[in-house]
Amino acid sequence: MNTAHFLPLLMLLGSLAQAQSTAGQSEAVAKTVVGPANADLADGAAALRAGDAEQGVRLTERGLSTAGGRRERVAGYSNLCAGLTMLERLDEALKACDRALQLDDRHWRSYSNRALVYLKQERYEEAQTDIARVEMLSPHAHTLEKLRAMYRDAVDPVSPSIIIDDSRGASADETNR
Repeated sequence: MNTAHFLPLLMLLGSLAQAQSTAGQSEAVAKTVVGPANADLADGAAALRAGDAEQGVRLTERGLSTAGGRRERVAGYSNLCAGLTMLERLDEALKACDRALQLDDRHWRSYSNRALVYLKQERYEEAQTDIARVEMLSPHAHTLEKLRAMYRDAVDPVSPSIIIDDSRGASADETNR
């Protein structure tokens, strides 16, 4: 569907809001908000998804200063954690993840982000605890397999089981050295 399909609906909602404000609500001002309530948080998230960590962190920090509710703050701090991790500012990232989890201890994305911070800090036991928490809260999370693989690579790296013998084509003198 294109925006032309939604335009009549938006116009209707705007008319209803205006009618409600004039019908006995002289002090209240009704408004229709189209788009995200916190543009800085939304733009920060988009910048992070595009790989622009510096811009994403800057916008997210600005958005957090005007965040309207707990849900916005949780998402903002979780995104800030992700952006700071991208910038390798791991101690700050950890504080942002912890702040998100203080606000909502069931926010699986914050556990996922914090697990990545712990992996980068080589704090494998704590990473495993957070990965287990993600598994419990959101067993089908798209980041879960990547986190598990990163954890396995860190704690039990694959060592080559094939040894290549380069001496076949060498002369007898080279082989005896």
